Amino acid sequence: MAKILKIYPENPQENLINEVVKTLENGGLIIYPSDTVYALGCDINNIKAMEKLAQIKKIRLDKAQFSIMCNDLSHLSAFTKPINTAVFRLLKNHVPGPFTFILEANKNLPLAYKGNKTIGIRVPDHPIPQLIVEKLGHPIASTSIKDDDEVIEYTTDPELIVEKYDHLVDIVIDSGYGDNLASTIVDVTSGEPEIIREGKGVL
Repeated sequence: MAKILKIYPENPQENLINEVVKTLENGGLIIYPSDTVYALGCDINNIKAMEKLAQIKKIRLDKAQFSIMCNDLSHLSAFTKPINTAVFRLLKNHVPGPFTFILEANKNLPLAYKGNKTIGIRVPDHPIPQLIVEKLGHPIASTSIKDDDEVIEYTTDPELIVEKYDHLVDIVIDSGYGDNLASTIVDVTSGEPEIIREGKGVL
């Protein structure tokens, strides 16, 4: 059964953030809030955790396109090819924020991402995931929680999230109601921004 931790953005308790980080380090899966919808996450360097994440999403890991959740742009050079000044300025002006930027991947991607030519980078404007990544020391893999409902695409109520994912994840962070608009996905691999999915973010 998942452990429910009530952590609010106004005053995130350090001991609870540390518990989340320890769970990630041990290969656990978490559900956490962001500046858009609630998301599923795990340590990008833990292949077993990544496989579990793919199983939950009912896809093969080698076909998965999980975003990398960062706390700032410092991780860019670790995972992506060099970008031009215009793209860097675009990113700098829009992160942290409700965007996923698709960039060309380099050869240093974690094992679970090997073979991917591109990578989605997220820097959410939300203290909880930022603190988690900061304390973990590297990004986490991330994917939005989708709803089976045809009308409501994303589950916003933490209690309903717990009901659905109770036996699938280790921790659910209850941070109150989430948003029901996902991030805007922007492909910048050509050097020019191309919006792939309209979401909460406006360029």
